Amino acid sequence: MARITVVGSISTDFVVTVSRRPELGETIEGELFETNFGGKGANQAVAVARLGAKTNMVGAVGNDDFGDLLIANLIEEGISVENVERVTEQPSGAAFINIEANDNSIIYIPGANGEVTRDSVNRARAAFDQSDFVLIQNEVIQEVVEEVIAYCFENRIPILLNPAPGRPLGDGYINKVTYLTPNETEFSILFPDEKMEDVMKRYPNKLFVTLGAQGVKYHDGNEIVKVDAFEPQEIIDTTGAGDTFNGAFAVAITKKLSIKDCVEFANLAASLSIQKHGAQTGIPLLNEMKDSEYYEKKWNIE
Repeated sequence: MARITVVGSISTDFVVTVSRRPELGETIEGELFETNFGGKGANQAVAVARLGAKTNMVGAVGNDDFGDLLIANLIEEGISVENVERVTEQPSGAAFINIEANDNSIIYIPGANGEVTRDSVNRARAAFDQSDFVLIQNEVIQEVVEEVIAYCFENRIPILLNPAPGRPLGDGYINKVTYLTPNETEFSILFPDEKMEDVMKRYPNKLFVTLGAQGVKYHDGNEIVKVDAFEPQEIIDTTGAGDTFNGAFAVAITKKLSIKDCVEFANLAASLSIQKHGAQTGIPLLNEMKDSEYYEKKWNIE
């Protein structure tokens, strides 16, 4: 069984579904309110665990009731929390999500996630050393992202950076990551004023630009490849679809699938995830993937 370590945020999602967003100074009535487990790091860890990899989480939560629940949820998902720290300086992280017309906008409060430091990374080195793959996102501070990238590069551990939320990153670190998965907005922040096709050609089989319902684009060393998304039966909630994609992609990579098969497998997982409410509740189990009419037996993931 592959071992995957996820470094990133662990948060509570406060989700409001509305028919429209209020104007400045306006109060409107919402349609639905839910509290769900979230955080891009935790979402990706859950995706990895549900799809069959041994999963370790590196992160932090507050010393509060939300922190208790967040850790209990990870344990219930079969994720190791040995490297999840409890901090007293900050409350557990939170995200406030507005869902309108099956799309979302998010306000993210880092809280304890901002207390993940280089020391946290150093304390978790044993987990990195035992890992077949590492996942990290931008919901931890920049120096942590850079430290993890540098450590994985030096120790030849494959690493995927999901650069969300978007912020600049030096070419030196981009060159050290094994896989990079921005959406179009994040791409424009990483590579301002550059044509997407030119950058893809510069980073073949490394840079994967996710395009939502339009699928994923990358360069395979010969040409630009576009892998279409799978059409869901219905779209309920797109929150967490990108995290599901990244977790599924990581699992597929550790199974030695071809790059295109990895993208297709991840696209299917993302498509299934948006058919339920909540970032984590929609993430499919491997058996649910296999039950899909789109599942390819050639993927051979157990």
